[in-house]
Amino acid sequence: MARTSSDIALKARQADEASARPKARLDLFKFVPFRLNRLAAEVSSALSVEYQERHGLDIPAWRVIATLGFRNDACSAQYIAQCTRTHKSTISRAVTTLLSEDMIERVENEADRREFRLQLTKKGRALYEELFPQLLRREDEILACLSAQERKQLSALLGKIEESLDLIQTSKEADAKQAY
Repeated sequence: MARTSSDIALKARQADEASARPKARLDLFKFVPFRLNRLAAEVSSALSVEYQERHGLDIPAWRVIATLGFRNDACSAQYIAQCTRTHKSTISRAVTTLLSEDMIERVENEADRREFRLQLTKKGRALYEELFPQLLRREDEILACLSAQERKQLSALLGKIEESLDLIQTSKEADAKQAY
């Protein structure tokens, strides 16, 4: 079908009108990825006061301790990096520091003797046991603006987003899939 001069003129007019309209801009304060990232940073910072000021731990070191603390068995640094979505070099530095402070230890992997796994020492376990109730209280303070029903809804909605992104949501699931 041949294009007529009126078709060409109409297209040109539409293009002119489109360029004359103000360009739509991304409002970061309505953009969900931005909001989630900002919330995560603020919550992480609020929680870090509990372990930074009292125990000198930075966020990556706490992530290592927290990951090892909730697991029943030793795991690799790679598992921790993937589970926490923290760069492996950042986790590696935290592991080195925690090893030197006797908070964690390396154990030989029975299945592959070339690989070492990590676990909490008695000192690391005691720190974890001391900190996690404090962090749960702080979480309650942060979520105090929500009713019990809203907390359940938030948890369910976050779970749906995690599921849509194919994120593993439990250590049991991670173990079953041999993920991380």
